[in-house]
Amino acid sequence: MTFSIPESWSIATIGDISDKIHYGYTEKSSLEPIGPKFLRITDIQDNYVDWKNVPFCKISDNDKYKYILNPNDIVFARTGATVGKSFLIGPNIPKSVFASYLIRIIPNPHILAKYIYLYFQSFYYWAQIIKDKAGIGQPNVNATKLAKLQIPLPPLPEQHRIIAKIEEFFTKLDAGVEALKQVQAQLKRYRQSVLKAAVEGRLTAEWRKQHKDELEPADKLLDRILKERRKKWEAEQLTTYKSQGKTPPKNWRDKYEEPTLPDTSNLPELPEGWKWASIYQLSYEIRYGSSSKTNMDTKGIPVLRMGNIVDGNLVSEKLKYLPENHNEFPDLLLDSGDLLFNRTNSVELVGKTAVYNGYPSPCSYASYLIRVRFSRGVEPYFISYFINSVYGHAWIRSVVSQQVGQANVNGTKLKNLAVPLPPFDEQKNIVTELERLFSIIFESESLIQREINRAQSLRQSILKRAFEGKLLLQNPNDEPAAVLLERIKAEKAKLKKSKQMEMS
Repeated sequence: MTFSIPESWSIATIGDISDKIHYGYTEKSSLEPIGPKFLRITDIQDNYVDWKNVPFCKISDNDKYKYILNPNDIVFARTGATVGKSFLIGPNIPKSVFASYLIRIIPNPHILAKYIYLYFQSFYYWAQIIKDKAGIGQPNVNATKLAKLQIPLPPLPEQHRIIAKIEEFFTKLDAGVEALKQVQAQLKRYRQSVLKAAVEGRLTAEWRKQHKDELEPADKLLDRILKERRKKWEAEQLTTYKSQGKTPPKNWRDKYEEPTLPDTSNLPELPEGWKWASIYQLSYEIRYGSSSKTNMDTKGIPVLRMGNIVDGNLVSEKLKYLPENHNEFPDLLLDSGDLLFNRTNSVELVGKTAVYNGYPSPCSYASYLIRVRFSRGVEPYFISYFINSVYGHAWIRSVVSQQVGQANVNGTKLKNLAVPLPPFDEQKNIVTELERLFSIIFESESLIQREINRAQSLRQSILKRAFEGKLLLQNPNDEPAAVLLERIKAEKAKLKKSKQMEMS
């Protein structure tokens, strides 16, 4: 890599300015306090280690001396998805050793460890790491490659000044980002409060007063839905008998399954003109998706999966496909307005819900999703908003069943979910108002995220200028870095010779 640096600087390698670079200890961790703390890659999160939750390991006194961590050591993730991530060991840490997937760098005492660590956050460092990644399946950077990484080195006094200036800028940036993240959290809370107000009827209370005489009450709407639901079932049964060349048997209508009535014993009171109803009452089809193996052939039919439901919306990313002639089509092709419910996921994500808006078309859905098709008079987006509200989340927590690593809410439970049913015109008005408010929230969130990204760009710009020697004016009285490097080199040679004499 080519660096443009001041005359008093030098280009060194990590090996030049380190006293030792070596791998960590190979041993299983333990939750029992059987030895020192055992720092692993996974314990380092966003430049922070929660030492209380770091496990322990059993290690002999001799090995402990070799692997014990000290302040100003730098540990480096040498493999896995986080390869290249580094962490500066601070003061007052508990007695700890480091695991084998980490490399420890012990900087020479004449070099400031914080300077090296800050360099490890810069573009110049990451450009070399990306270039030097190796390994099939798991990328890695070994100790030899790490020792050869180049670093622009200023005189020692300037290292101090650079660190102080970077920390000054970063403190201001961190304060700004923290304020932005607080606003992000407030917007999330506001979104949930708006959803809560909507499904409780408070959002449209004034509108409802103004249109009271024009609205069809929900009890009449539900009666009409149930009659049409039965009529649709009867028409489908007759079509089936006809296609099979059969005459409908006597009392065939008695086979109709009346939908479940909701349990309203612990439900809050609804506004006048609203009514509680079950998903089963409001829908005419509840169906699981395809469990067939998908592929990456984009000539086929895209299949929505649980990862495509994000924050109550469907995203058409990382799609997989089934062949156009798949035997479950057209039965498992989606129609615009179909509600998709994520029946199996982690405890935090199970129950994610969104409405298919007709894109991409044609489109299908996978087995971990349940499709719900509603009768006329039901606005699918309103039901989706309810399930994504605090009320929906509370219901999911009350009915979820857990298996190893997974949580599940099956179709039977979903059928029995009680949802508020406003007059149809009010359902549409609620959805329109929520979309208006959510668009404002989305624009605000996008603006905040742009500012957070801008802060990260500014951080990299500061680091870039720092390691090009452009962040501060040079002091001609500083000892050049070349002299410092020669002194380090001479001391290393002297120490090596002394050790050789001890062994002879």
